[in-house]
Amino acid sequence: MGHLGHLKQEYRDLATRLGKGFMPFPEPSTEAAWAGWKEILEILFRPEDAALAARLPLKPAPLDRLARELDVPSEQLQARLDEMADRGLVMDLVHPKTKKVAYMLAPPLAGFLEFAMMRTHDHVPKKRLAEALHAYLLGDDTFAREIFLKPTVVGRAVVHETAFPSAMLPSTSLGAGGAGGDETPEVLDWERATRLIEESSLRAVSLCYCRHTAEHLGTKCDAPMDNCLSLNGGAEFIARRGFGRAVDKSEALDLLVAAREAGLVQIADNVQRHPVYICNCCGCCCEQLQAINRHGLPAVAPSGFLPFNDPIACKGCSRCARACPVGAIAMEASGTPTKRKNRLLPTVDAERCIGCGVCAGACPHGALAMKRGGRRGDVPKTGMERVVRMALERGNLAELMADDGSTGGRFLAGILGSLERLPPVQKVMAREQVRSRFVKMLLGKG
Repeated sequence: MGHLGHLKQEYRDLATRLGKGFMPFPEPSTEAAWAGWKEILEILFRPEDAALAARLPLKPAPLDRLARELDVPSEQLQARLDEMADRGLVMDLVHPKTKKVAYMLAPPLAGFLEFAMMRTHDHVPKKRLAEALHAYLLGDDTFAREIFLKPTVVGRAVVHETAFPSAMLPSTSLGAGGAGGDETPEVLDWERATRLIEESSLRAVSLCYCRHTAEHLGTKCDAPMDNCLSLNGGAEFIARRGFGRAVDKSEALDLLVAAREAGLVQIADNVQRHPVYICNCCGCCCEQLQAINRHGLPAVAPSGFLPFNDPIACKGCSRCARACPVGAIAMEASGTPTKRKNRLLPTVDAERCIGCGVCAGACPHGALAMKRGGRRGDVPKTGMERVVRMALERGNLAELMADDGSTGGRFLAGILGSLERLPPVQKVMAREQVRSRFVKMLLGKG
């Protein structure tokens, strides 16, 4: 942390503030990465923005409370916060029923890093920012390890539904059947991208942050770029603040189909209820997938499905291996009776596979099908539960609970409900981090 001395005080305070959140923006150790990290902060935050952001809560707070806490007139503060929200530095969350607005400091992901590259024309110098992002994110693995090495990651793979035999796909969920005639357990609605779209209240589409960054670096692939989907509350913010455009269910579903046909991985918000995004990702540009490919980190929660090969139908063409976005498939020689020459068959590294189903879609012979198997993490039920887990895993749970944000009963109840649902080991961690008799009593039930 010695490099912090080279920052202006406003940025030093902002860096400290971000470090207390569930999604930090850690200072890297190498010179090039550190220069990129500093550049990102200075490009996105003016000194006066950084000074205000360093005092903002990490959880939503109403304007009147913020005005009292910061000793700034409400009208003046609202104008500043709205301007920062237009630039993606602050998130203003509108209650769907009461329409009351609460403000919070945007996290790095999904937050100010992505918002800055979701538009083509605004104040942000895109090429300069892209170069800074490249230096920070690839200069060393500090950010990747901080974000993707903890048990609760940001995104989860959603298996391509076309990777299942069509007989297994009734209108709402999968039934019995599968490759080889085995039983395949029901696929839950939150495991299906189409259901996430169909059940969403709002939808929006934006530029892919990763491919837009790659475009300015001259390394973009040929995958579609205008296909980053936001859902529910995330879509409301994206559309209202001009980071994307609202779309109906039909267009959103069409985008899913086009992404599958392009061999892209569908990565959703790592929650079961009311996810706020579905990304359509490529292994070459996506930073989550690159964390797997470059650093070997478990950056994406696997779907809980694996590809199974029909050796009779398989022709050994290797298209599945070439299509795999994380290099989890290898072609290996296999002997065949009465044949002098070996044939090639795919083998799957179950520990590396994320269960996306891209390989099955790439097979021209229908030899691969997805079946229940492999790894699947314990997916948080709600966004609040994910935030609580991520804060806990970074030792910041007490900071989250004591943060100067909303102290309303609904928000506190969400935190406490999330604590109750923690696995036993994490409950022990929570009791150690939070010096509260009530919380310890609550968690003692587990």
